[in-house]
Amino acid sequence: MALVKLETSQLRPPRSPIFEVKQSELDSLALLNTSYDIYCELYERFLMVFNRFKQKKNRKKILIVQTKESSDHLNLIEDIIKNHLLNTSDYQEKSFDVVSKTHYAYNEGEFVYTEPLDTDNPIGFCPIHATNWIEMPSLFGTVHQHGEQLKLSEGILQQLNGGYLVLTAGTLLSNPLMFIRLLKVLETGVFEWLSPDETKPYPIRIQSMPLDVKLLILAERDNIDNLLALEPYLQSMSCYTEIEPVLELTSHLDYNLWQSYINGISMRITNALIDDSLWYALHCFSTRFTGDQYELSLCPQFWTQTFYSLLAYIDKENTSSVSKAAFDEWQSEKQYCEGYLAQRIYTDFLKDQIYIDVEGKIVGQINGLAVLSYPGHPVEIGEPSRITCIVHLGDGEVNDIERKVELGGNIHAKGLLIMQAFLFSSLKLTQPFPLSASIVFEQSYSEVDGDSASLAELCALISAIADVPINQQIAITGSVDQFGQVQPIGGVNEKIEGFFAICLNRGLTKGQGVIIPESNIHHLSVNDEVLEAIEKGEFHLWTVNHVTEAIELLTSIKYCSEDDEMDLLTMMQQKILQSVDNETPEPWYRRIFNFSN
Repeated sequence: MALVKLETSQLRPPRSPIFEVKQSELDSLALLNTSYDIYCELYERFLMVFNRFKQKKNRKKILIVQTKESSDHLNLIEDIIKNHLLNTSDYQEKSFDVVSKTHYAYNEGEFVYTEPLDTDNPIGFCPIHATNWIEMPSLFGTVHQHGEQLKLSEGILQQLNGGYLVLTAGTLLSNPLMFIRLLKVLETGVFEWLSPDETKPYPIRIQSMPLDVKLLILAERDNIDNLLALEPYLQSMSCYTEIEPVLELTSHLDYNLWQSYINGISMRITNALIDDSLWYALHCFSTRFTGDQYELSLCPQFWTQTFYSLLAYIDKENTSSVSKAAFDEWQSEKQYCEGYLAQRIYTDFLKDQIYIDVEGKIVGQINGLAVLSYPGHPVEIGEPSRITCIVHLGDGEVNDIERKVELGGNIHAKGLLIMQAFLFSSLKLTQPFPLSASIVFEQSYSEVDGDSASLAELCALISAIADVPINQQIAITGSVDQFGQVQPIGGVNEKIEGFFAICLNRGLTKGQGVIIPESNIHHLSVNDEVLEAIEKGEFHLWTVNHVTEAIELLTSIKYCSEDDEMDLLTMMQQKILQSVDNETPEPWYRRIFNFSN
């Protein structure tokens, strides 16, 4: 595909009629679908595994659930389990509450375990306990000793007999001894009362207790690896499943399902449904979080925090719906409160504390784009980076200054080597490359990593070799492969908005814009300022599939022309031939004659 200039309709999720659903349709959908129906559609993978995990004949007592380890995810898992058990049992009522019941009696100098009566475990009794922190005494119970007298206090584990315990991996990793003991209890199905001091056993014998508890561990991938390092046999003892963080949008049914899910969270927190006018704004908001126009966020932590934040902005006189006005007001104040650091950074550009050119043409200089994460700051900030390249006679090496001073990461170095491979292959040289080049991120004082600047570096290198200036009104981002194909990058919205902010502060020229990979189109969800400027023709976005398309836009010269007109490839070859001619060594006999003289 050739160079494409994007329209405003491509800069945000599509407003297709199949995604615009009336409130009346939503109400009818809400009547037809219970929470369990929604869970069955959204979390089919988890419910399929859990349905097998809960069966008595399944000897595995642990289910590892790959998801975030937040309180909101714990609450979600607990709610899914309760809904599933209520809707898949022969009886319609279940008791999920953890009830403390003593199953021990003192008899002839020892505590004897007694089997619970039917009245203690009525039909439908299935306790569930979910928490993101628990101590050993609370989990295993305690034995209080007063002289020769003992008093047993049951822990959560005993009270959950026949039920489910839901913990996070972080809780278990913070107390390895508790984790190892819990695994032993689950593996054997027997709970032993152990003295905290091995040298001082209890003066009275306490019988062991048969225990049938199933454990669900919520863990992120890194913590799953940490758990396996702590207990290598954990994987063979457990089942595994995942909670999908996003819903892939393929039809209006997916959109309706997502709306029902979001309405459920909104009703629980704000006691109000989402207004019709707000759905598209929530779709764009979700796109910024997921990074894809066709992936809708299902993260309970993200949406719970959102609606709790909206509580203060909802009109108290009309609580029947969450309005777009309330959402816009919250977004505006949120951006202002979080925008001081970005404002200071852009002010440094305006005051020329950080040099950047957004007008004119310069040889060997290009505006790359980066996304920076600052410690403690809640949002990432996009900003342009001035990349320069100098070419001189040498041994054919392209020097990455960042790498030489140990400020460049491995991925950045890999990207630089890949773009060199493309260039040398494109030139079709019959002898070693006679030039050397130095590439650097100017005014960069921290580590640079990632390959998203390799397209910009390649364009700067071509400009320097061909001695052709680059249009400084245009910034560029993207990585390249050895064939010159442009590959997608991350943080595309932040990068566009960062360069736009600099151009806006300096004054828009109606020629400024950003080049992005064509494969990043469905990641776009730019803010209102950028959208308005593009709509007015004051700012532009282009997409490219190949490096030749990008360099032709930046220099207004074709990379390789089939006609007789001069192109960049020919200019580079002439520069190289000229360098070779200048470097032709003297014949050996002349060098000897000159030396003798």
